[in-house]
Amino acid sequence: MCADLTPRRRGPRLPLSGTSIPNAAGDVSEHRLRLTINGKPIERTIPADRFLIDLIRDDLALTGTKEGCGIGVCGLCSVLVDGALYSSCIVPAVLVDGASIETVEGLEAADGTLSPLQESFIANGGFQCGICTPGQLISATALLRETPRPSPEDVKAWMMGNLCRCTGYEGIAKAIAAVAGPGVRGAEPLR
Repeated sequence: MCADLTPRRRGPRLPLSGTSIPNAAGDVSEHRLRLTINGKPIERTIPADRFLIDLIRDDLALTGTKEGCGIGVCGLCSVLVDGALYSSCIVPAVLVDGASIETVEGLEAADGTLSPLQESFIANGGFQCGICTPGQLISATALLRETPRPSPEDVKAWMMGNLCRCTGYEGIAKAIAAVAGPGVRGAEPLR
């Protein structure tokens, strides 16, 4: 289970990625970490000050998760930790020992087939430049798992933690509504 963390916690990210905080002897302690990422068991020894985003991107080469603000407010680094939505740029990796992590790479099927939500983002113009798309997809996945038939107000409230400078959010909301199904206001069938 994940250590006591609050999903989508806001606050400063210190130290900056790649830096180390030495102990009294001048060394950074290391910890053995066991977790599951996208269904695959992972075991690594990491420095105590390593952030989850750095483990995901640098150590595991899962580069779909992006880093934007570095303080947990833009949504680019969104991942699911034991099913809950987190900003991976502010979560120390040692706190997710034993947890199950899901990144955007884990949304597609084993054969590479896109998920219905990914297909809907494509069909409904839910992305343009693509930089925010992985975080948007993870956040929308969390929303649909918690509230399978969200109202437009639910979608707006849930997705406001993910910034996008290109789409104006209409295509994103439309894509989510289309996956939520008929009868949900704003839902249109996929073409």
